Amino acid sequence: MAAVSAALAVAIGVLSLPGPQASAGELRDKQKQAHRQVEKADEALEESSAALRRATRALSRTREELVEARAELGDVRARLQIAQQQDEEMKAALAAAEARLAQAQADVAAGKTALTTQQELVVDTITDIYEQGDPSLLAFTSILNAQTPSDITRQREANSSLILRQDNEYDDLRAAEVLLKVHENEVQEATAEVAEQRQEAADHLVEMQDLTQEALEAKENVKAKVGDRKAAEAMAAKAKKLDRKALAKAKRQEARIQKLIQEAIRKARERARRKAAAAAAKANKGGAPIDTNGLLMRPVSGPVTSAFGYRVHPIYHYWGLHDGDDFGAPCGAPLAAVRNGKVLTEYYSSVWGNRLYLNVGLVNGKFITVIYNHLSRYAVGTGAVVKRGQTIGYVGTTGWSTGCHLHFTVMENGKPVDPMKYF
Repeated sequence: MAAVSAALAVAIGVLSLPGPQASAGELRDKQKQAHRQVEKADEALEESSAALRRATRALSRTREELVEARAELGDVRARLQIAQQQDEEMKAALAAAEARLAQAQADVAAGKTALTTQQELVVDTITDIYEQGDPSLLAFTSILNAQTPSDITRQREANSSLILRQDNEYDDLRAAEVLLKVHENEVQEATAEVAEQRQEAADHLVEMQDLTQEALEAKENVKAKVGDRKAAEAMAAKAKKLDRKALAKAKRQEARIQKLIQEAIRKARERARRKAAAAAAKANKGGAPIDTNGLLMRPVSGPVTSAFGYRVHPIYHYWGLHDGDDFGAPCGAPLAAVRNGKVLTEYYSSVWGNRLYLNVGLVNGKFITVIYNHLSRYAVGTGAVVKRGQTIGYVGTTGWSTGCHLHFTVMENGKPVDPMKYF
């Protein structure tokens, strides 16, 4: 038992992880937190590539699994520690039982020696008495030989003393026999107790071995989960790096489109100056400002699922602008031209998917361009002149998209603004 306990103590030492150890309860709390993070993963993964979404979900899962594995290891360690304490108690109980057995066996040995000695003493006493003659005959003879009554009394007292001595020796012998029987019973009881303690110790040893193996497996599982997490982190880092490259490429594309927009603004303003006498030009430049409320129709039926505004990017963690409104709509739903205009360009971006820019002209001295993103396909091409309400494309989930929707952007002089001011 001592050797096994020492081996288990070494095993427990091998199982320890570096750094402060959290309790099983704390690890369970962390596991719940990780699980909640996994549940929120889809919400946090919009505006990222499918590869990064997969990598981030895998990373979330491995983090959750690692927390769970550490919690399981903590549970096993706690049970192993309790078992080790029980082992110490059982060792003490076994040692006490063995000590009682040893004492009982010693008492039996001493009792047997005392019994033998007492038997020999009885034999010697009886022999000594009967060497002097039969006590009953001696008593009769003493009466016949007595000269005086006092001689009879003295002789009877002597004979009584011999008989008493004999009786005492027999009593001591019977007492030694009884005591020996008591000690033999104690040996039987102590033997049974030791056997029971040893069986319990053997059963507990199996339990300790199973717990030690379980703890070793839990430790290996933690190590494996650590490896999985590192691999997932590497995969996520790689995917994020590729996403950053895609974003940079998309920004270069946007910069090229910005030049086109600025050129369209210049041309529109030049035309406006040439038509300064016209009523429309006066309304835009010299007359009362146009009410923009309702100027643009909604591009698609469906609710706004993510509004325009600044926020911390859920993946890249920078403070940035969500430069439009996301409309929830099924794939294939028609997209309407929000106002009369001309298609500036349409192209595919790995970030924005199928993309279409529509110039709708000067409004209150500002050149308005709208952008449709993530289209499944186009209904018109670059240079097409369209009418308000005309179908120009269809809802999709191309590019960095987690589901069918339209990301709709309104730009004034090339700068994104809240689309809601124009609906």
